[in-house]
Amino acid sequence: MPVFSPLTLPNGSHLSNRIAKASMEENMADAGQAPSEELITLYRAWGQGGSGLLLSGNVMVDARAMTGPGGVVLDAHSDLAPFRRWAEAGRSAGAQFWLQLNHPGRQMQANLGQPVVAPSAVALDMGSASRLFATPRELTESDIQALMQRFVISARRAQEAGFDGVQIHAAHGYLLSQFLSPLTNRRNDKRGGSLANRASLLLDIVSAVRQAVGPSFGVGVKINSADFQRGGFDVDDARWVVEQLNLLPVDLIELSGGSYEAPAMQGQARDGRTLQREAYFLEFARDIATESRIPVMVTGGIRRQPVAEQVLDGGAQLVGMATALAIDPALPTRWQRGEEIAPSLRPVTWSNKVLASLANMAMVKFQLRRLSRGQPSNPQVAPSWALLREQLRTARLTRRYRRLMASRQSALDS
Repeated sequence: MPVFSPLTLPNGSHLSNRIAKASMEENMADAGQAPSEELITLYRAWGQGGSGLLLSGNVMVDARAMTGPGGVVLDAHSDLAPFRRWAEAGRSAGAQFWLQLNHPGRQMQANLGQPVVAPSAVALDMGSASRLFATPRELTESDIQALMQRFVISARRAQEAGFDGVQIHAAHGYLLSQFLSPLTNRRNDKRGGSLANRASLLLDIVSAVRQAVGPSFGVGVKINSADFQRGGFDVDDARWVVEQLNLLPVDLIELSGGSYEAPAMQGQARDGRTLQREAYFLEFARDIATESRIPVMVTGGIRRQPVAEQVLDGGAQLVGMATALAIDPALPTRWQRGEEIAPSLRPVTWSNKVLASLANMAMVKFQLRRLSRGQPSNPQVAPSWALLREQLRTARLTRRYRRLMASRQSALDS
């Protein structure tokens, strides 16, 4: 199927083509956790680059629960003015722009100084890097009800700010993904045990969000095609969840994979399987997509137009691209002009898989910083240099975040 054919979503809205800018964690909020001018500039570049759909990086539903210290937060107290400018920038050339809503659960670094929660008190297993993450507290049912309301509030406020939709993040080992996996959800109440119980929170949130935003606003879900860990959430589980989502008014399902422990979203598995270098979730997504009555988006390593079209021929309706668009935000426009290009970063060949994963993410973020300043990308940046810069920047943002949270606590105490 041609990537430049239009797509009509179940809510009746239209995408001009089948290319979606998939989520990448930008960590470019301003000091108050709102979209910064740099972030707005970045999305203007993507908005004018020819993609049919833009999905934001993590937008957090709770300021105390962050995937990174520079993340954007959209909650009941957020000033919507910068969000409106952000939405206008992304939509400036006709693309739809959706916010990805997320809660990290146990995947939040301990040095952020906030309490960590999860379905069960199961710590991350990342070898020597495990010490960077605290053992989480198990959520109570009242905590879960409050969490559901946070997703609803964030979705409603995204709609008020002018975005076209939201994507509920239930992949990559974050909180809703943790509920789905038997490795991280060891509860013995109605939220644990069977897959139906483990999936109940995701399905409840989707239903509540849809009720809050009405039928015309986009509502999507991102799930793992598999966790790529033995005994974890697998392809059969993903197929069952898709069957349940078929019964709800959902507009898009994105299939990805992995977690901090097994970063398959970067082409690395932990269960012995070897992933393809490009379109590495296609094999796992093909069977799942045939079960879906909802448009399916497949993300993971895609950087060439023939591979993108292979993904569409394999049953997906939308191709998600991340790193390639961090290197060249105008890649869809260039493909449409007939240019045969396949942007890629310098390979990271380090034997330490955790460090290699961090370096790869740092190299992507290096490109995002340059684009946010109106500069061209530099895909040949050295992994060690990008990682050093990102570590220094993260340390600075962590100090800023801790000061912000301390000042907010002080205001509450006074």
